[in-house]
Amino acid sequence: MHISEGVLRPEILIGGAVLSTALVFYAFKTLKNEDIPKTAVLSALFFLASFIHIPLGPTSVHLVLGGIVGALLGPRAFVAIFVALFLQGILFGFGGLTTLGVNVFNLAFPTLAGYFLFRLRPHTIWSKTALWFSVGFVPLALSAFLLSLTLALNGEAFVSAAKLAFLAHLPVMFIEGVITLFALRFIEKVAPAWLEVA
Repeated sequence: MHISEGVLRPEILIGGAVLSTALVFYAFKTLKNEDIPKTAVLSALFFLASFIHIPLGPTSVHLVLGGIVGALLGPRAFVAIFVALFLQGILFGFGGLTTLGVNVFNLAFPTLAGYFLFRLRPHTIWSKTALWFSVGFVPLALSAFLLSLTLALNGEAFVSAAKLAFLAHLPVMFIEGVITLFALRFIEKVAPAWLEVA
C-alpha cells in the first residue's frame, strides 16, 4: 500500500506532507508519557505487518493492522505509523521519504475509523464479533480507497493501476478483519486494561 518514490506529482506530495505534518504534530502534542510504550509496541506491530509486502506496480499489497493501532491509540496512531514508515523508508527504501506524507495520511487517517468503531458498545456477542471484525476491515478498505484515489488523481495513466490496487486489497480486507477480531479477543483476555483505556 506504500506508494514508491518518483511516482506522484509534486502538488500531491506537498499536499500529503502538509496534512500529515499537521496531524502528526497534533498527535505528538497529545502523546502522554504513559502512552509511549503502547505506541512503540503498536508501531512495531505495524512495521512488521506492512513490511511483508507484494509489489504491485507503483504500490504494494500487504497487511496494515491499522484497525488495531487505531482502536488502541486513537489519534496517536499517527505517531506510531509515522515512525514505522519513516524507519522503513530510511532503512530499507520501502515507500520513501518524498512520499512519506502521502503514505502516512493514506494509512493513518483511516485508523480513526477503527478507533470510533471500537468505541461503540455492542449488546450481544454476535454484534461484538461483527463490530470487531469491522474494526479491521473498514480502515483497510478506506486506506485502499485513499490509495486508489491518490493514484487516480496523479493522472489518467494511473487510473487502471488505481483500480487494480483497490481490487488487490479486497481479500486482505477480510484477512485483516479476522486477524483484528482474534487479536482484540486475545487482548481482552490477557490485558483488558488496554481495551478499557482505549
